[in-house]
Amino acid sequence: MDNTKGITVDPDWIEEQNEIIKQAKLVVQMTRVVIESPYLGNHDMNEAYAEFAMHDCIVNYHESPYASHLLYTRRFVLNDDNESDRNLGIRAGFCWREVADKTVFYTDLGMTKGMQEGVEDCIMKGRSYELRILSIDLWKKFADYCMGCSYEIERNIK
Repeated sequence: MDNTKGITVDPDWIEEQNEIIKQAKLVVQMTRVVIESPYLGNHDMNEAYAEFAMHDCIVNYHESPYASHLLYTRRFVLNDDNESDRNLGIRAGFCWREVADKTVFYTDLGMTKGMQEGVEDCIMKGRSYELRILSIDLWKKFADYCMGCSYEIERNIK
């Protein structure tokens, strides 16, 4: 029995639906990562660096990044300049490690005390982690951003 009589399906619509399905499958297959990068010090510059790190994860590594230092430092959440709030934010960020596939430490700008504590937390919990730097192209874009803001940067690659 042919139930398709009188029904026409737009080939463009079928192609659009196939693309939606393809994109949905890609999202499901993404690796969940916690991003660790410097925050203490020049907050504007370090926020930009963390944003470039998130971009790197998504575009170059097909990962779904979470960066607690870009969330918990928002207005009315926690004050990173207050040591008690800062420590609370670091500890809250550590909780996300339990549901992440791994933690990625972006080290172009060095390792802060909070990042070192993050490595120790990974080791203590037996969680996977990776040290990473931005791709050359992203580092150049970040450096251009910093020059435009008169920030002095030095890449710390070993």
